[in-house]
Amino acid sequence: MNTVCGAGVHLFGVRHLSPAGAYHVLEYLERLQPTAVLIEGPSDATPEIIHLTNSSTKPPVAILAFTEELPIRTVLWPFAVYSPEYQAMLWARKQGAHCAFIDLPSSSAVCLQDVRGERGGQPSGSDVSHETQDQEPSSKEIGGSEDLEPEAGNSIDTEVRDPGSIYDLIAGISGEYDYDTYWERNFEHNLTPDAYRQAILAYSSQMRELTEGREWTEDRQEYAYNAVREAYMCRQIADTIAAGHQPENIVVICGAYHASALADLSLAMSDDELQRLPFRKTKLTLMPYSYLKLSSLTGYGAGNIAPYYFEMMWKQMTRGMLGDLPHRYFAFVAGDLRKTGTHRSTAEVIEAVRFAESLAALHDGHAPTLRDLRDAAKTLLGRGELSVIAESLARAEVGTAIGELAEGVSQTPIQDDMNRQLKRLKLDKYKTAVASDLVLDLRENRRVSSEEAAFLDLNRSFWFHRLKLLGIHFAQEKGRAQDQADWTEHWVAKWSPEVEIEVVESNLLGETVETAAGFVLQQRLEGCSSIEEASALITVAYECGMVHQMEAGRQTMQRLAVESQDVVQIAAAARKLSQLIRYGGIRRMDNTPLIPLLQQLFMRACLFLHDASQCNDEVAQAMASAIGELNHIAAEHSEEVDEALWVQELSRLSDRDDAHPRLSGLACAILLERNSISAQQCAAEVSRRLSPGIPADLGAGWFEGLAMRNRYALLSRTSLWEQLNDYICTLEDDEFVRALLFLRRAFSAFSPKEKTMVAELLGEIWGVSTEQVAEILTDDLKEEEAQMLNELNDFDFEDF
Repeated sequence: MNTVCGAGVHLFGVRHLSPAGAYHVLEYLERLQPTAVLIEGPSDATPEIIHLTNSSTKPPVAILAFTEELPIRTVLWPFAVYSPEYQAMLWARKQGAHCAFIDLPSSSAVCLQDVRGERGGQPSGSDVSHETQDQEPSSKEIGGSEDLEPEAGNSIDTEVRDPGSIYDLIAGISGEYDYDTYWERNFEHNLTPDAYRQAILAYSSQMRELTEGREWTEDRQEYAYNAVREAYMCRQIADTIAAGHQPENIVVICGAYHASALADLSLAMSDDELQRLPFRKTKLTLMPYSYLKLSSLTGYGAGNIAPYYFEMMWKQMTRGMLGDLPHRYFAFVAGDLRKTGTHRSTAEVIEAVRFAESLAALHDGHAPTLRDLRDAAKTLLGRGELSVIAESLARAEVGTAIGELAEGVSQTPIQDDMNRQLKRLKLDKYKTAVASDLVLDLRENRRVSSEEAAFLDLNRSFWFHRLKLLGIHFAQEKGRAQDQADWTEHWVAKWSPEVEIEVVESNLLGETVETAAGFVLQQRLEGCSSIEEASALITVAYECGMVHQMEAGRQTMQRLAVESQDVVQIAAAARKLSQLIRYGGIRRMDNTPLIPLLQQLFMRACLFLHDASQCNDEVAQAMASAIGELNHIAAEHSEEVDEALWVQELSRLSDRDDAHPRLSGLACAILLERNSISAQQCAAEVSRRLSPGIPADLGAGWFEGLAMRNRYALLSRTSLWEQLNDYICTLEDDEFVRALLFLRRAFSAFSPKEKTMVAELLGEIWGVSTEQVAEILTDDLKEEEAQMLNELNDFDFEDF
């Protein structure tokens, strides 16, 4: 094949993430010394090349495009240090050569990605296949999941592919286990000058012949999609020639699949075709990327299975010591095993190298592939057990690297704000792929001199909660333990490329995290339809330290509370307000404007308590919790709310027979607990409720409510248990069965100590030993007894 193709332009086909490709591209550029280097990538991102090649930029990094209007779509082009395109950019900058991207602009790429997804090609919202040997983009829509299309296996030991893919066909023809092994053995280990490039051009033609011969609809759509891209790239090449660069001084770095197609510039896109390209306004930015995300193990189709392994390969190539790669790989795995307490000797490492070389020889290879190394590691270092070395293999192959960008690099305003806040809040060190625990103390630190330092953790908390509101998953709050102080928060911080994308997507909401969070909260308040939702948003505003939004939330809740009669919702909203009023000082926010709102909610709950208590059994469970919440508020805020009204309504509920019996019993228990009724009054109510002739669901149901509170006071009254015993004895068999279910549910919440006290009381009443009763109450049910109770649970009492 000639060195110069088509119009005399030099074409160099590569795999997007190929150490050998990068190695040969550099050697080729050094030899030809072109004046123009054209690279497959979004043409509108050409101005970003200067930032990508900044000396402070450390790959992996990515170009990210996003649409300016909703729904937001994002398209991504990542680079590793061993990406041929990245090394070509570095060379062009160093030599002062013209360098540009020549693929479809992001404004069209994002539209065509959607079209491919709609017509059954690569799914919209997914990373496209890296097997086109392209630097293909990925896309997604805001508010949805990324829905990555897995193309490599999700374990270190195996890979899973579409059994009918062109790449499995190639692997089968070559006799290799999978396509990645085929590629590495035939291309990555080929360091012969110019042989790599010639082999790629031949491979490109053969692959296109295979592809064009397939009749699947998806393949035809993929072929059409690539044809549009190739026509555009041909036009860009022609424009570069027209700009004054001689064809023989132009080198084009493109995906292997496209290499043979770009040889014919007569296929260049016309002006009319250019005008007909789909278009959505987009913006571009750069973002740090990670090896974890780059790895196809995590579902990224354009990645390779082992980014860190290929970085090791790249470094060995540049040192002229590629033959030492197996030694480096096994030494890394053995060293990592030693860190975890699993010792492996030097002799075992040497033997693993020999074994891997033997495996390569069986496939006529002159060096081990990653699969050969992996098999040898499992056999020699894992001693046949993959689980022993799985984590060490992951670190040796995938790695944890996250890229860095130089300060001042082209970014969106919210990204700039994000970086400023990371520095201001001293969180830079947490910008890593490794999860880190962070415990915040929201109180003032009096041991420091500045106010900024004194409330550092409080400001961190505000910022973390704002990120949470925006759906930016940099910090995840851990569940609060029961013994955790109110001024303490526990977060887990972890950076990932997804976080960067989430930050960029928030740019349309505001230019800073604070303004974007404020916008989101305001939008939610405007769409709020219940007081429970409004109270949750007030809490969010409080946690975010957003005073204006708290006031807006207060006004929203006050408006909604005027019409609400749902006591369960009112109680839940009042509980949140109560917490904010009690602990508002921790976040240095004035919560006194919430007190009138709490008073209003509490009064409405009291006024509608009786009506809401005329409910079915399912609602009664929620109502019982609401009554408990309201009683707690009455005790905690006795000076703010009308406690006398609460006691009055509880007394009314306790006396009424038309309310749910469990709620009436609960009201009686609370009144007794508050000393609002005397022991004699309680005894009289017990006598009335547990008198002969009272149906079981009323009598036993009422006792269930009574037993929900102040159990020690109940357990001290022998007369109550005598009355319960007498009542049970009066029941007919069918009524007894019904009562049993209510009593079983009531006693299920008793502690072992409380059950023992019940046993003592019943022992006295029945004239048997306490031990006998305790044995019956506390022993596990026999199998036949458990079966009987299960049948009772399923019994339809409506048949009576």
